[in-house]
Amino acid sequence: MARKRVVVSGDVQGVFFRDTCRRTALQNGVAGWVRNLPDRTVEAVFEGDPERVEKMVEWAQHGPPTAIVDAVSVKEEQPEGLTAFEIRPTPWSSGT
Repeated sequence: MARKRVVVSGDVQGVFFRDTCRRTALQNGVAGWVRNLPDRTVEAVFEGDPERVEKMVEWAQHGPPTAIVDAVSVKEEQPEGLTAFEIRPTPWSSGT
């Protein structure tokens, strides 16, 4: 079991990145989540079979056809035993 957190920057919001990521993860049997961040990046966690997780990290390097990915940071984490993949809400800052 592997778990990786990625943060993708570029023109990645408003281009169906999250929905395409969710569908691709489901097709690959990978659990986790994806969400937009207030700084216009997209954050995702991929968890499951190491080869399948790596496939999702590779997918994040380009995203859907309408995305323009400038950079992807990848961090290995301890698996939590996730069993589904979801789109999470954006954690908008309260400005305080």
